[in-house]
Amino acid sequence: MNNNKIRTTVIKYRGKMVNGEANPIDIYVGNRLRLRREMLKISQMKLASLLGITFQQVQKYEKGTNRIGASRIWDIASVLKVPVSYFYEGIDEKIDKYSPRRLYGINDESVSVDTETDPLFKKSNIELINAFEKIKNPKLQQLIHDMIIYLSKSVR
Repeated sequence: MNNNKIRTTVIKYRGKMVNGEANPIDIYVGNRLRLRREMLKISQMKLASLLGITFQQVQKYEKGTNRIGASRIWDIASVLKVPVSYFYEGIDEKIDKYSPRRLYGINDESVSVDTETDPLFKKSNIELINAFEKIKNPKLQQLIHDMIIYLSKSVR
């Protein structure tokens, strides 16, 4: 399949399956949303109110009929007190194969990350970030930030 054909197909279906049905990944995310909402004993109406949307929109998200955009999933995660990753946890190979890039034959390569040198894989960096985030005083955070930047320039 050439790139123009792929691009046209992706735009035409906007993440839905070729037959017009919801993508299984969107259904999975919607099920996780419903599960968490029910665990917290929050009605669709209450969740909708907290998000500033209609309860019908919540219903569509939960069924996978409507896809959840990045900013909306961020809000939902915040309201339901879960990390964004919660909505994707447990996706297995049967569902993963419905990723839009896989559905439309786009190369299955991904970005290569060297876990030995990538700073986000170093335990000490993660600890530093977590500790920094616990500092609630913005002025103190800024001072520490500036000090670290200054020190990093002086050791070159």
